[in-house]
Parts: sequence; C-alpha cells; structure tokens
Amino acid sequence: MSFLDHIKQCNHYNPLNYMPFLVNGIQYGWAKKEFVEQLKAYDKVFAMESDCLTINPALSTCEERSAAIKPVLEQLHKEGVIDTWVNELYAITNHFGDEPALLIERASVSYFGARGYGVHINGLVEKNDGVYIWIAKRAKDKPFWPGSLDQIVAGGQPAGISLIENVIKESAEEAAIPESISAKAELMSEIHYRGETHSEKNRGLNVDTLFNYDLWLPDDFTPVNTDGEVDEFILMSLEEMADITDTSNDFKANCNLVNIDLLIRRGLISESHPDYNEITQLLYAPAAL
Repeated sequence: MSFLDHIKQCNHYNPLNYMPFLVNGIQYGWAKKEFVEQLKAYDKVFAMESDCLTINPALSTCEERSAAIKPVLEQLHKEGVIDTWVNELYAITNHFGDEPALLIERASVSYFGARGYGVHINGLVEKNDGVYIWIAKRAKDKPFWPGSLDQIVAGGQPAGISLIENVIKESAEEAAIPESISAKAELMSEIHYRGETHSEKNRGLNVDTLFNYDLWLPDDFTPVNTDGEVDEFILMSLEEMADITDTSNDFKANCNLVNIDLLIRRGLISESHPDYNEITQLLYAPAAL
C-alpha cells in the first residue's frame, strides 16, 4: 500500500448501495439501502420515498428529531442491526459548528452516511538528530482495528464541546498528557474523506472531517494510557513512520491520511514524489456529500 493507495482506500465505495438521507429537505448523508429497509417499521420517525430517506417532517426541531430517533436506534442496537454502542451523541451537520439538524448515537452515524468529525494529534518530539513522533498501538480487544497503529491521541468529536476541549480530554484519557501541555496543541490542517467502513460488517459510509493537531512534547515525556484502549506507545523517527505508512497496512486506515498530511507539511513528501499532485488533490479535496 502506497501513500496514494491509502487515500484511495478511504474514498472507495459503491454509490449504488446508498440513497440520500434528508432532514427538512436538506441532504445530510447517504444511508445504506439495507439499513433503510430496517427503518420501514418506524414510520412515525422516518418517511420513505422512492429515492431517499427522510425524517418525518412533523418532527420540526432538533430536539423533537433527536428524542424521536433515540429509542429507534436503541431498539436496532438490541436487535443487532447496529452492532456497537458508544453512548455519545454526535451533531448531524454539513459543516462543523452549524446548528445540528439532530443529535444521534455515535455508533449509528455511518449507517446514515452522515458527516462525522474527529481530532487527531501528532505527538512530536524534537531531538538532535531530527523529529520523532509518538505512535500508539491500539489494544487487541478494541472492536475496530485491534492492534493497529494510531496517532498518540485521536477521538471522535462529540456534541457540546469545542475542538480544543476534546483534544485536552482525549489527551488525558489516552496518553496521560496534562492540560498544561495538551492545551498548546496547534490545529494545522483539515482533511475529508468518504468511503465504506472497513470491518467484517460494512456499516455504511464514513463521511468524515479530521482536524489535525501538532503537539510538541518535552523530550523526557513518556505517554501512558489510562483508558485501556492502547497497548503501548512507540517513539519513532518521522522517516520510519513514513516508511511504515508507504509500505504497509499497519496503521488504522484514516490514520494514514493524517500521517500523509504531516509528511507533506514537514517536507518528507515533496513535489518530487511521482504521485505528489494526485496525493494532494485527493487528500485536500473540499468536503462534499
């Protein structure tokens, strides 16, 4: 898997398997057709049309929609249609910071193909011989991507908190980074992708925006996981991280995109790379449904 292969993988899907998901006439996602079939029993919440899935227009506010959809999703989880549950609400919007059309359980977002948001933090260390990066190895009992490599800290963006508040929260939970350090993280870039979920069960579409932060850590700092989601942290040079990214599938799929963005910004992927133009065009494509 090359840099370009990873970007294409995260943007691969068959559009024939999905239909638009609308709220109040505005599209917010691409629902998997198989999942839409499961929603037909809930006609007080969902309105089915030949070419799209909509929320019942009688539910006219975010609060009404959120309250109505909650027990439906809980029931679908009990039935195993939605096979995981995070107990965390995501705001359904087309642009980060917009007023949400509704709030739904995080685990259900991809079933509707709605846009999700997340923060990824590059834990960087300046040494005499160059720049190093802390890499997390995901716990083997994680439901998704067990044992894969990851950024030092990464997490979905729940409703109700700011990006930097989420960075601080996730940094403490995942790597025991104190707020006095994590609050200095700098937002460096924003990337988007749309592709089918990668797992034994295709849950739908990941239509994601990743906010990428650089956090320069003290040379004597060693991360420690506190939430059981990381088996170990590995300190490696940027060159080693680049080689792993370019030649393997060792990293969680979307983490490859964050790596590639960092390598471009640090000059390790330059215009001399034969795929540079295509890499940058695809990686930094504007968000779109």
